[in-house]
Amino acid sequence: MRWNYTPVDAGSVAALARAAGTTPVVAELLLRNTLAESAAATRFLQPTLATLGDPFLLVNLETAVDRLLRAVRGRERVVVLGDYDVDGVSSTTILVSLLRRLGLNPAYVVPRRLEEGYGLTRISIDRALEPGKPDLFIALDCGTNSHAEIAYLRSLGVDVIIVDHHRSTEPAATGAVLINPHVHPAAGDEAWRYLCTVGLVFKLAHGLLKKLRAENDPVALTIVLKDYLDLVAMGTIADLVPLQGENRVFARHGLRVLAETRRPGLQALMQVSGLKRDQGLVPSDISYRLGPRINASGRLADAALSVDLLLSEDRIFAENTARQLDELNRERQDIEREITERAERYVEENFIAASGLVLFDEAWHPGVVGIVAGRISRKYNRPTIVLGNEGELAKGSGRGINGFNLVEILGACAACLDNWGGHPMAVGITLRKPRLEAFRAMFDEVIRRGRDGAATEPGLDLSGWIEATQLNEQLMGELEQMQPFGMGNPEPVFGVRGVRLRNRPDVFKEQHFRFAGEDAAGRRISGVAWKMADRLPPVGAPLEMAVQLNWNHYNGRKTLQMELLDWRLAAG
Repeated sequence: MRWNYTPVDAGSVAALARAAGTTPVVAELLLRNTLAESAAATRFLQPTLATLGDPFLLVNLETAVDRLLRAVRGRERVVVLGDYDVDGVSSTTILVSLLRRLGLNPAYVVPRRLEEGYGLTRISIDRALEPGKPDLFIALDCGTNSHAEIAYLRSLGVDVIIVDHHRSTEPAATGAVLINPHVHPAAGDEAWRYLCTVGLVFKLAHGLLKKLRAENDPVALTIVLKDYLDLVAMGTIADLVPLQGENRVFARHGLRVLAETRRPGLQALMQVSGLKRDQGLVPSDISYRLGPRINASGRLADAALSVDLLLSEDRIFAENTARQLDELNRERQDIEREITERAERYVEENFIAASGLVLFDEAWHPGVVGIVAGRISRKYNRPTIVLGNEGELAKGSGRGINGFNLVEILGACAACLDNWGGHPMAVGITLRKPRLEAFRAMFDEVIRRGRDGAATEPGLDLSGWIEATQLNEQLMGELEQMQPFGMGNPEPVFGVRGVRLRNRPDVFKEQHFRFAGEDAAGRRISGVAWKMADRLPPVGAPLEMAVQLNWNHYNGRKTLQMELLDWRLAAG
C-alpha cells in the first residue's frame, strides 16, 4: 500500500496555530481542510447553532412554509412520501412528528423498494392515495426529476412540495414547490448548499415554527426545535454529505442530542446495536450500528417499519421492532457477504485490469448491492457499480473514491442508462441488460481518461507524521476539536515513528490482532488491527505505523488505542 504525504508549510502551520489558539497538529489538519483563515478555522472548531442561517434564504422555502401554514390552519389532508434510506426515514419522521404536534394527522408512505422502485413513482403515489385524495402531497429525498408524477398529482388537484438534495440530471420538474439548493443555488449559500434532505427538512421546520411563533401560536412556542437534531445528525452522517458548514453544526450538536434522546425507538435501537450512550456517540456509531439497521427494513422489507419505530412512544412496540430490524440486518449481512465474495471473484477473474468496475449477476439482491459496491470500491480503490436483477433491467448502486465524481462520470455514460442520479460518492442507476457491456466499456474508459492507469493500488493519505512519544491524552483532546469526522472532514491518519513491539501480536478470531509496543522512552502503547492477521509486524524491529486514534472503553476505563491500517519497517 502506498503512503501519500504532502507536507504543509511549517510557517503556515505555526501562524494558524497562533491565530486560532490551537496546536500545530490541529493547525495542520485545518490547513488540509483548506481552512487557512483564523476566523474560518475558529468557526470550524466551534460550530454553534447560532451560526445557522435564516431558513428563508433557501429558494422556495418561504413558499413551502406558507403552503404548510394553509394546511395547518385548514386542517387539510396531507401525505408525506419519503425515501427508504436513513436520510429519507429521518426526514419523514421529523416532518410527520412536527405536523402531528401542530394538529394535523399526515399519512406517510415509504416506497417498497422491490415492488415500487426508487423515489416518486406512479405505483407508490397510487398506494399513497388509496385512502383518499389529499390536499397536499410532500415528497422527501426524491422527486426533483419526477415530471410525469408531479403532473399526475396536479391533474388530480393535489398541491405538491418537494424537498430533495439530489442533483438533477435534466431540467427540474415544474408544477411543484421545489426546495433543492443544487437546482436553485443562490449567492452566499455555501453553508447550506450541501445539506442532505433531513437538513433541508429541519430548515423547513425552522421556517414554519418561526412564522407560527411570530403569531404567538401556543403550540409552536412549546416546540423545542433542537430536540429534532438527533434525527438530523443520523440522516446527515449516513448520507455521506460533507461535514462542513451547517452539516458540521448539525452533526456536532446532533450527536450530543442523540446520546441523550428520549425517543423510545432510538433508545431501543441503540440497545440492540450494543451502543453505550454514556460513552458518547461518534459518526461511526451511525454508519455501522444504527444506520444499517434502519436501512435493513428498506432493503429487505418495508422501510415504513423504521418510520413507525422512530415515531412510536410505545416502549414495547419499540423494543419488538428494534429486534425485528436487528434480525433483518443480520439477514442483510449474510446476503451481502455472499454477494461480496462472488463480486471479488468476478474482479479477480475478469476485471482486475479495469479502471472502473461494473459488476452484475442475475442472482444478486438489488437491496444490498450499494453496500457491496462500497466494499469493492475500497478494496480495489476504483469507482464501482454493482447491479442486481430487476426483470428486464439491471439495477443497482455505485460508490466512488476520492478524486472522481460519479455524477459527472455517469453523465458521460448517459446514453447507456435509463435512469441515474445521486451524489459524487454514491449513485443509483438503472439500465437495460443488453446495454450492460457498452456501459461497462464506457464507464471504464471515462475513468481511465481521468486517472493514471497504474494508480490502482490502494493508497493511504497521511494527515501528518508524529512521534510515538506524542501519543497521549493531550493529543486526543486536541483531535476532539476536529470531531465529528466524515465526508469533507476525514478522520486523520497519522504516520507514527519510533514504535517497537514488545511481544508477538495476539491474533483473535483468526483475522484480527492486538499488539502492545513501546515508544522511544519505553512507555507502553497499544492498538488493534482489523483483518490483518496475515501481516503480523515483527517483534523488536523499529516500525513505522499508519494509524487512526480512538478511545477504548473497557471495564470502566478509557484508554488511547491505535487502530493500525498499515505498517512498514523503519528506514535505516
